[in-house]
Amino acid sequence: MALFKKRTVGKPGEWYYCLEHKKVEEGPDCPGKDRFGPYTSPQEAQRAMETAQERNLEWETDPRWHDAKGGGPGAGDD
Repeated sequence: MALFKKRTVGKPGEWYYCLEHKKVEEGPDCPGKDRFGPYTSPQEAQRAMETAQERNLEWETDPRWHDAKGGGPGAGDD
């Protein structure tokens, strides 16, 4: 009998998008390194890759991170 049970992260009712299997899963089926989430609904989890792309685009076009000098925040603050 094991003294300590291996606990998974997450709870039923939380939805994840598995990057390895490319599908929506309820609860912590796959390791955390292979998933996005948790999301509140399967529909939200299904959009995980789109959401990530939208957030990446926002960051890439944010003028606070891409100033005229070609550096990011803190560039030239020696």
